[in-house]
Amino acid sequence: MSLIIGLSVVIVAFDGEKPRVLATRREGGLTALPFGAFDPAQHRTFELALRGWVKEQTGFQLGYVEQLYTFGDRDRESPEATLLEAPQDSRVVSVGYLALTPETERLPDAFEARWRGWYRHFPWEDHRGGRPAIIDEVISAKLSTWAAGNADRQSRARAAFGLEGEDWPDEAVLERYELLYEAGLVSECARDRGLPLPETQLGEPMASDHRRILATAISRLRAKVRYRPVVFELMPERFTLTSLQGTVEAILGQKLHKQNFRRALDRTGFVEGTGEMESGTGGRPAELHRFKREALRRTGARGLSAPVVKGRGRSDS
Repeated sequence: MSLIIGLSVVIVAFDGEKPRVLATRREGGLTALPFGAFDPAQHRTFELALRGWVKEQTGFQLGYVEQLYTFGDRDRESPEATLLEAPQDSRVVSVGYLALTPETERLPDAFEARWRGWYRHFPWEDHRGGRPAIIDEVISAKLSTWAAGNADRQSRARAAFGLEGEDWPDEAVLERYELLYEAGLVSECARDRGLPLPETQLGEPMASDHRRILATAISRLRAKVRYRPVVFELMPERFTLTSLQGTVEAILGQKLHKQNFRRALDRTGFVEGTGEMESGTGGRPAELHRFKREALRRTGARGLSAPVVKGRGRSDS
């Protein structure tokens, strides 16, 4: 059996309203993450290979990159679950990466890559406007039917989706997607098992196992903003504190307590005012700030406190 290594990357940006990922379209119209094969004869490292073919496929130059996870499930070898051409007796392993960029720059027209909001694939994850109706109106009932008579399934569903008064664990994006997959409630499950598609589409499907990879990236990023200041990799050189809070809220899918967020931010020493004011907004001008990277070297790798508004989810205040 031969081993083929594929590389995939979740490239995240924030457009001022929602988190976006760079994606391409595959045959059949499905969205896919940028991906390519690693050739040990041509590529010195995984990351250099990744940067090279991302530029070739999308015209985009990667900045901040970190390795995410290695996806080696055996069912990735099926024609429906892999986007790499591979011999029938080969094993396909995908190494996933997470990349962050401060802007959704315009991509060259010669490429099919486009920025797409990640919540279209996970509509149950965005709680900034309150608990999404799809959870209680659709998902809860379907999971209840699937878990009937099975205490373990019932417990997992309650914990993952905050059912029956449980807190909403915003970092459990991957657990929620895998639960829906196991329950046969997402299109990828039906595709991989050769079954009819479910009557109700729970989020927009993706090619191969790319929705699982995207869920892994969102889980990682939601956790990481709390212990490393990675959110600043999504910010422009000058930003307002309101836009910084809005970026954190968009990533977590939750509204934050403004005063508590500002107080916690002040304690980190990560930002400082520039004396410049934002202009052209039509409202009250706000001071522009910058990220003090030198403070990171002094204080270590702590992240930002995310005090969720009470009643919307977990509170860190």
